[in-house]
Amino acid sequence: MKYMSSDRKVEFTTILEDKEHATTFRHFKGSLHKIITIAKNTETLEDMVIYTHGKDIWARPIDMFFSKTDKEKYKDAKQLYRFEKI
Repeated sequence: MKYMSSDRKVEFTTILEDKEHATTFRHFKGSLHKIITIAKNTETLEDMVIYTHGKDIWARPIDMFFSKTDKEKYKDAKQLYRFEKI
């Protein structure tokens, strides 16, 4: 799959596409995650990232998932983006 915005292009493999080779992402706080799939919000039709966080499954708007880290709020964050491929 691909995500493209004005400042970022990311290609990745989801768990539903290929569980064994799914792309791993590091959250800027250090935890590791894999995207299960991309889904649509039934009310807004916004693309949502469905992803793992330990044993839990979470959903986050795709633009937020791939957004830059808020350097004002998280001054010590080392990553440029909230989630980065490893």
